[in-house]
Amino acid sequence: MAASPPPGLPGRISAADLASQLQEGIPIQVVDVREDSELAMARLPHPVLHLPLSRSGEWVDRLDGLLDRDRPVAVICHAGVRSWHFSCWLVQEHAFVDVRNVEGGIEAWSREVDPSVPRY
Repeated sequence: MAASPPPGLPGRISAADLASQLQEGIPIQVVDVREDSELAMARLPHPVLHLPLSRSGEWVDRLDGLLDRDRPVAVICHAGVRSWHFSCWLVQEHAFVDVRNVEGGIEAWSREVDPSVPRY
């Protein structure tokens, strides 16, 4: 079992652990913050909520309708940096409680979980 994150910070989850949780049917919401072109190159083989950071003005006012606060959230990007910032923002600015950053992003997913997902 993973240690709880320090107050005010999101947790972390490996690509392999996220894959296991998705396969087990754990109701985790996956948010992909990459751009459209990145999503077109490589995507998870699971449903995701696509919230590109560059277009936050299009979705920020609807955030509470897009994400269920009662379910865990896993945030992914290319390598884990943008998703970390978004995860911190969810926890610190919007009081989400169970948020996890996917360490290594889609790159880690491709290396550790599913090599058929293209690397870029």
